[in-house]
Amino acid sequence: MIPAPGKTSPKLFENPSLHLRRVWVMFLAPRLLYSYIQIRGLIFNASRLLRGIAHSKPREGMKEQGINYKEWEPEKLIERVTLLEKQLRELSEKSHSQSSVATPSPQATRLRRTFDPSKYSTRFIALKFAYLGQRYNGFEHHANNTTPLPTIEEMLWKALDKARLIVPTENLNTTGDVNWEGCDYSKCGRTDRGVSAFGQVISLRVRSNRPLARHAQQDSSLDEGKCPFSEIEPAVTPLQQILQQPNSDNDASEEPISFDPVKDEIPYVQVLNRVLPPDIRILAWCPTPPPNFSSRFSCRERRYRYFFTQPAFMPTPGGSNVRSDVDHNRSSDSYRRDGWLNIDAMNEAATKFEGLHDFRNFCKIDASKQIESFQRRIFQSKIVEIDQTSEQAASVNRPAFLGLHSSPTTNGLFDRQEQNPTLGTPKVYAFVLHGSAFLWHQVRHMVAILFLIGQGFESPDLITTMLDINANPAKPMYEMAEDAPLVLWDCIFPLEGGDSHEDAMEWIYVGDTACGVAGNTKVSRPVPKGGKYGTGGLAEDLWKVWRQRKMDELLAGTLLNEVLAQGSVDEHTQAAEQNAQGPRSASEKVFCGGDEARLKGKYIPVLERPRMESVGTINARYAAKKGFEKRDEVRDTGFRAVVLERRGDHVE
Repeated sequence: MIPAPGKTSPKLFENPSLHLRRVWVMFLAPRLLYSYIQIRGLIFNASRLLRGIAHSKPREGMKEQGINYKEWEPEKLIERVTLLEKQLRELSEKSHSQSSVATPSPQATRLRRTFDPSKYSTRFIALKFAYLGQRYNGFEHHANNTTPLPTIEEMLWKALDKARLIVPTENLNTTGDVNWEGCDYSKCGRTDRGVSAFGQVISLRVRSNRPLARHAQQDSSLDEGKCPFSEIEPAVTPLQQILQQPNSDNDASEEPISFDPVKDEIPYVQVLNRVLPPDIRILAWCPTPPPNFSSRFSCRERRYRYFFTQPAFMPTPGGSNVRSDVDHNRSSDSYRRDGWLNIDAMNEAATKFEGLHDFRNFCKIDASKQIESFQRRIFQSKIVEIDQTSEQAASVNRPAFLGLHSSPTTNGLFDRQEQNPTLGTPKVYAFVLHGSAFLWHQVRHMVAILFLIGQGFESPDLITTMLDINANPAKPMYEMAEDAPLVLWDCIFPLEGGDSHEDAMEWIYVGDTACGVAGNTKVSRPVPKGGKYGTGGLAEDLWKVWRQRKMDELLAGTLLNEVLAQGSVDEHTQAAEQNAQGPRSASEKVFCGGDEARLKGKYIPVLERPRMESVGTINARYAAKKGFEKRDEVRDTGFRAVVLERRGDHVE
């Protein structure tokens, strides 16, 4: 063996020949072997390069035949190899340049198919779609505003443009920027970053399969400011009128067009779903919106749901992690462990939102819009349990983790359970909210206060107090709830002039039939089959999205169960260990809808916190900052219109 550094073996001095052999093996032999390998590699590369340029003309003064490289000195051989490598490199570059000029790639010669929008008719439709918002920067796209993530509106526009369903008038879409000019576009809701939607609605004018009339085919000119497609009439006629046969008193000079407005139409849902990302799916389309329809102004009710679990975050065993429910005017012997929410108290508080109220203390003030009226009507507000079956993360229902109890004992457990939950997955609840319209971040502010009430920090009466703007004209400072669990559930368009809360739009879902009334007869028209089930269908696309997330949930839940089951599972031992750490920490855990609670220090009641400035003060400061002497100028004409007018631009 080789002796360790710093030590000399006495045998080396006793046997000098042994010492010389080891010097040869350790130092001289590797160096000679390395030199031999280098020379052999150079000879091999030289022979390979010579074969590569066998057909090339040799340089002047050099003979390529009759050379015996075995007799060459190493220095001369290296010089020769270097020369051959340089010559081969020059030939390779020359050959590559000639081939690139002579044979261009097919992609370089492929031209984009020309598209003449004047050869197609259009129709005005509405689209209902859903999206998961975690990968997007909200719904609305703002020009000249770079965002870290794409917006839903941007992805919709790209899909419509790629499918040639829209052609904006400005520059005929040559810039590639989002541009809805000439498309009669409107949107119902504007969700924030991370917020999802299951019933979002937009309306716009799109390309149609309906043949053009003869006079429209002859006139292919594009009028400035109008959609480049040729409009079809009637564009907003109810479906029952479109399903009727053409009248016999039509102009005899024009032949009636045989066209079913649904069966013969472009399958808009299938076409768009093929080019949209998998987490954005078109669900249905309405072929005949009502006259003067606008997705924004025709919507009379918007429905939201905010999901959360029970327990809201991971509970901890031990008596030091239990708080009293005396804040809710309950009996003093009622206690609740951190992580568990008082659903009854939350439901009691939620009902106080119903009716017409001023929600300035439950929203974020947008001074740029100069809003002064914050009254909104809430039709329904409640907490509901979501029916879901699973066995993941069931260990949180063990006795040491349970939420509502009687008085604690010395070991941190409890003598009597007031709840007997069935072992299984943590329950899932949703805050259901229906209203006419909502302010900026209104839903998330409402949910944040409900969570404080559910954790025992506040009383349900706090809702009534904050809705009283005479007593509380300025909003207290508090953190709004997280964005991911919020979903725009549906948008409702009832009949005009009625009190109904049912949607009156004639939606055609994938795989459904279009129903209408022709005269006094109900007519059912088949729509193109496919698109819902099978390969590439809507259900299969959403299944893949669901299964990916379900596997994440299953693995995380199973891992949680395994961790909770490992080691000591005696609840008395666990509780004693937690109690040994000392009394309850002064830093409170506050749940805001995220994946975990946050330590907020000593809890300060909402009404005792610092207040923001009043709405009038915030609006006045913004107006003065923008150079408006009178805030009425902004309120009457709008901030955008005033700015454009001062710049000398045209204001419509």
